[in-house]
Amino acid sequence: MADSVFRGALVFLDKIGIYDVVLPFLLVFAVVFAILEKTKVFGVDKIEGVEYTKKNINAIIAFVIGFLVIASTQLVKAINESMANIVLLLLVSISFLILIGSFYHYEDKVMLEGAWKKMFMVLFFIITVMIFLHSIKTENGDSWLYVFWAFLRDNWAADYTASVIFLVVVIVIILFITQERKPKKAEKKED
Repeated sequence: MADSVFRGALVFLDKIGIYDVVLPFLLVFAVVFAILEKTKVFGVDKIEGVEYTKKNINAIIAFVIGFLVIASTQLVKAINESMANIVLLLLVSISFLILIGSFYHYEDKVMLEGAWKKMFMVLFFIITVMIFLHSIKTENGDSWLYVFWAFLRDNWAADYTASVIFLVVVIVIILFITQERKPKKAEKKED
């Protein structure tokens, strides 16, 4: 494959640390700053009756947390791998929606409703957790997902594994039985 000007530019950006330092720092800074602004953890200042968040304190804390994160190469590696896998999951979900959309007409809805929606939300949550567990490595290079899978595989017949599975099943059943059932709204009839 021949080198191109754009490939050379990407290699140069990689060499100066854009992907390993700048982008993870900006991501962590933006997320932490947004959370601090939204939650108003450090309070607000009232100026002429209008509340303003303490942006300077929020920015400093987000800045420090961003630098602490990029100081750890393990965290940066986990963030980079997780974000790449999350984007891959996003592309898979968009592809799935395109496939669903191919069976509908223009006027029909192409949205999942009810149990299907909940099922896919739970499925994507589980896949997201698995992606993050796969991206975090132990000291010997194995991912936490592999360690968890190896633990389950090696201890599947053990009494405590069966006890944990039984406990999870009981909790799910109790939550299902005790959930508050809301009556379905009556459909509005058009006259």
